[in-house]
Amino acid sequence: MNVVPIFSAPVLTKSVPTSTASAVTSTTCPYCGVGCGVQASVASDGTVTVAGDPAHPSNFGRLCVKGSALGETVGLEGRLLHPMQRTDDGLQRVSWDTALETAAGGLRRIIDTHGPDAVALYVSGQLLTEDYYVANKLMKGYVGSANIDTNSRLCMSSAVAGHKRAFGEDLVPVSYADLEVADLIVLVGSNTAWCHPILFQRIAKMREARPSARLVVIDPRRTATCELADVHLPIKAGTDVWLFNGLLSYLTRSGAVDTAFVDAHTAGWKDALAAADVDGSDPAKIARMCEIDLDVLLDFYRMFADTDRTITAFSQGVNQSSAGTDKVNAIINCHLATGRIGRPGAGPFSITGQPNAMGGREVGGLANMLAAHLDLDKADHRDLVQTFWSSPAMASRPGLKAVDLFHAIEAGTVKAVWIIATNPVVSLPDADQVKRALATCELVIVSDIMAETDTSAFADVLLPALGWGEKDGTVTSSERRVSRQRAFLPAPGEARADWQVLCDVATRMGYDGFDFAGPHEIFDEHVRLTGYRNEVESPQAIRRVLNLNGLSGMGAAQFDALAPVQWPVPTARDAGSADAPPVLADHVFSFPDGRARFVPTPPRAPQHPVDDAYPLTLNTGRVRDQWHTMTRTGKSATLASHIAEAFIDIHPQDALRYGVREGGLARIESRWGAMVARVQHGGGMTRGSVFVPIHWNDQFASDARIGAVVNPVVDPVSGEPEFKHTPVRIEDFPVAWYGFVLSRAAVAPDPAAHWTRIQGKQFTRLELAGRAVLEDPRAWARALFGATDPEADWLDYRDQAGGVYRAAYVVDDRIEACVFLSPRPSLPSRAWLATLFDQDVLADIDRIGLLAGQAMTPGADVGPIVCSCFGVGRTTLRNAIVDGGLTTPAQVTACLKAGGNCGSCVPEIKKLIHETRIEVAA
Repeated sequence: MNVVPIFSAPVLTKSVPTSTASAVTSTTCPYCGVGCGVQASVASDGTVTVAGDPAHPSNFGRLCVKGSALGETVGLEGRLLHPMQRTDDGLQRVSWDTALETAAGGLRRIIDTHGPDAVALYVSGQLLTEDYYVANKLMKGYVGSANIDTNSRLCMSSAVAGHKRAFGEDLVPVSYADLEVADLIVLVGSNTAWCHPILFQRIAKMREARPSARLVVIDPRRTATCELADVHLPIKAGTDVWLFNGLLSYLTRSGAVDTAFVDAHTAGWKDALAAADVDGSDPAKIARMCEIDLDVLLDFYRMFADTDRTITAFSQGVNQSSAGTDKVNAIINCHLATGRIGRPGAGPFSITGQPNAMGGREVGGLANMLAAHLDLDKADHRDLVQTFWSSPAMASRPGLKAVDLFHAIEAGTVKAVWIIATNPVVSLPDADQVKRALATCELVIVSDIMAETDTSAFADVLLPALGWGEKDGTVTSSERRVSRQRAFLPAPGEARADWQVLCDVATRMGYDGFDFAGPHEIFDEHVRLTGYRNEVESPQAIRRVLNLNGLSGMGAAQFDALAPVQWPVPTARDAGSADAPPVLADHVFSFPDGRARFVPTPPRAPQHPVDDAYPLTLNTGRVRDQWHTMTRTGKSATLASHIAEAFIDIHPQDALRYGVREGGLARIESRWGAMVARVQHGGGMTRGSVFVPIHWNDQFASDARIGAVVNPVVDPVSGEPEFKHTPVRIEDFPVAWYGFVLSRAAVAPDPAAHWTRIQGKQFTRLELAGRAVLEDPRAWARALFGATDPEADWLDYRDQAGGVYRAAYVVDDRIEACVFLSPRPSLPSRAWLATLFDQDVLADIDRIGLLAGQAMTPGADVGPIVCSCFGVGRTTLRNAIVDGGLTTPAQVTACLKAGGNCGSCVPEIKKLIHETRIEVAA
């Protein structure tokens, strides 16, 4: 689509002086599915600096704060640098030959003894397409089992299933440029402002240019995304199908159905409408079911009916459900009914969670798929792939999906599992069951970049992988755009590319077909497979829209120079354009008759409703500045400055009802497990629900794995788990004291009953809480910091009656560590104390402040960080808003720079302006 981009280059770019920097490498961000282009350079001292790539069509030079902080995450601290193998004395370093022989020999022995379905691979959307391709080829075409699944099962498999049911193929018929010409954007189950910030900024820029365009957010929580919305529908969790069935019925009654399109290009309309009309014909009933205001519901319905250029973008809030596939199809049904698909500015848009979830889908990374968008359950599709691969075996039935796979491991049916680039002990639902499964598994192979993860603790063989900046290949973004991820750092230690390790194991297992000279040869095989028997005129053709054959035949140099390109790319001529023609513009779908399918979606409630024992609904998701299980983002002090700890967000009235207090600790428990975190009232929760982020785990906190709590029920079609609806109860987690430590040297959290470890720029921070009273906090603190010398420069203050203790350890006039303890959770500002560690000499005024527990210099305490890019805190923002009479985020940016880089804090700034003006007016 030829659209002049509204979205411009960033206000802020980061660089190093030319004299100290290497050549700039253009690569791709490793976080969400937006697929932003990154320019990376390495200074002579090894410092990595990143900036957005102005030429990349996904982001035009902008990066969110996670992307901007990538340079802070590439250090080798905690990296797995050598192969390890478990012995009676624990994991021991071994040679690659030994590790590969153990892995290949173990897999070979189990296959020969118990059959191919006794082994499995569990992989990740963090893999590059080339890694994914080799893993899929090995399992399905050589081992002969489809027991290869991916953590993308946990985020996007419902979208895949919905696309296949409606279109006959896993197609995303929208591009980012469509967002800039849409007149109505509906965001469903997507906190886009935090989870896909660059896409959200594209939407925000579009609305600045065209104020008449409308934004609707459908989400049980009032998230940061809602701050820029015209309408927010806080529907009851799990009622999406009722909502969109009601919309389909409304579209019919209001005359908004495109009957010509429906008649010419679809099938199944009457059955889908009949299913929708059962409950959806009465908007008042829908409003009651969804627990929203009827007028707001009808306002949304009217906007959708009246707006031709409408995009409905959805993400995990739709997919992560036991009815996720039906939610997807209920949305698609509304677009098919109005003919709003395959046209500029219109269509259903699945926003992918991981950087290469789309690439994994292209190569058949899910247990029920084949490579090149072919179907495992169709004999002619299996024959096509096996013929192309010339492989000795081909899986003949779907393999085990993620949750079922780990149940099969615990049952002993699957006796060996190779886990690559993912951390299922943290990320899967009912995660303690995953622990039990791996503890009993005969052979556990783990490939990772980190030496210690919750999952690697169970490894029999631990294999060091390359990380971002070291590995080389391609990824595919949410808009079907293939981009290069290029290496600009050397391989650390003995780490190897995942594709190479997979090939080495395959060869040692006795398989041919894995002698690739590099990722360019794997990519070439992959793209040729997408074009194989994909010619319309061929009698053996199996038509797929996925066709990358125009990129075939590239050598290493051409592959290295590959520019971002959208598929389909069926011919070399198409390869010359960055943007593919709109998918489905011809309204020919990937079914034999070329028609799309309406899918009846009778609504059903979540399988485990709340009850008296578990009266609250748990919702889980991401926070703005962290990613997955924090093995990468947990290294960054910048990213830790926004939200440092796991939390339980709850409505204040529910907190009062269940006896928990803001700032204190509480325990969340379900039928499957429990976790502990700090309570907050974020202002976005409805009564009866709680929210907990997914990121924290046993490497960063004592008891914050929310995966242990999550409901393991899955969607019957997609196999995706129910991450958004788990019945839980909450109770106070009583402690005798709260505290925190900032220390340049590592310290142990003992004797804390609860702790969280946070990375600072010059220190490590520990948030602590203990149940046993500290009789002598001075002796405890001195021992903690190793300051046992009586002559040590030790500053402290104790209020024995109030239970308050503050201390600082100073070495050569520089602060080495500090500790603050109190029986209450209210403690001094960590943001101010963090600045003291940047000083070579501790000023006298700051010594006084340490004892007083507050900054003595006006403005020294910026407050909790809101803008991570520029380190601007809440106190600084509030003071500027009051003193300068600021009324818009743009004025705040002009004054403080906050919000002027990635923009992901703009919704928070807007909310703070509103709150501050109310306070001042009062």
